Amino acid sequence: MKEIMEPKRLEAKAGMQWIKKGYTLFMKAPLLWIVLVAICFVAAAGISAIPVIGEPLASLLMPVVVIGLMAGSNSLDKGDELELAHLFSGFQKHTTHLINLGGIALVSQYLIFGAMKMLGGEKLVAILMGSQAAEPAVFQQALAGAGTAIMIGTVMFTLLLMSMQFAPMLVFFRDVAPIAAMKLSLRAFTHNVSAMFVYGMAFLLLAMLASIPMMLGWLMLMPMVFTTMYASFCDIFPEEKQPSSSVSERDIIDPSDPSHF
Repeated sequence: MKEIMEPKRLEAKAGMQWIKKGYTLFMKAPLLWIVLVAICFVAAAGISAIPVIGEPLASLLMPVVVIGLMAGSNSLDKGDELELAHLFSGFQKHTTHLINLGGIALVSQYLIFGAMKMLGGEKLVAILMGSQAAEPAVFQQALAGAGTAIMIGTVMFTLLLMSMQFAPMLVFFRDVAPIAAMKLSLRAFTHNVSAMFVYGMAFLLLAMLASIPMMLGWLMLMPMVFTTMYASFCDIFPEEKQPSSSVSERDIIDPSDPSHF
């Protein structure tokens, strides 16, 4: 049985170390980082604007786009240069598996919205999906009686977010199959609750500070969302493989499989 890493259990102070490493990676090429992130946001907005298929297509491609920024972080981490070409890294390796991740996330979102509708949140879901105007009075009416739907939806979306946090990087850098990658990503959170809490609180403080001078601080903070994510991934899933019996050989992507290109 072929085995791969289990997520490491880290101390709470690791959360601050991710912030520091993310800042260091950003400062190696600050202007180019701002340009790359801006390109990603403009591209995502442009795709989402396509009628009918835009938003689902953007969701499918999201892991591919994120990997472009992670590949840039990896290059800087190894002492190489950050380049515009890094944005296309997700289209050069494991593309099918990354798109599969996006598909799983998209289907999961629809299932969660469906569950929320069944629990009395039909109007709220219509607003969230953009099929109904989000006027204040309409929004307040949608919230009324949707307490259970909001609670269940929040829990399910949180679990989905945690399972997707490291999944693209596990697929791209560690050759893990999509479903197995999502399971590992979720376990990474449950194994490192204290570190994630410290990281989240520190980033929340930075977000408030970044918003003070006309939101200009977000020019630095948005790239750091991705550089700190990469830093946490490297810390929790180090490159050297660790013994584990939780992921079997079938969960490893076969390098000879042409579908990963």
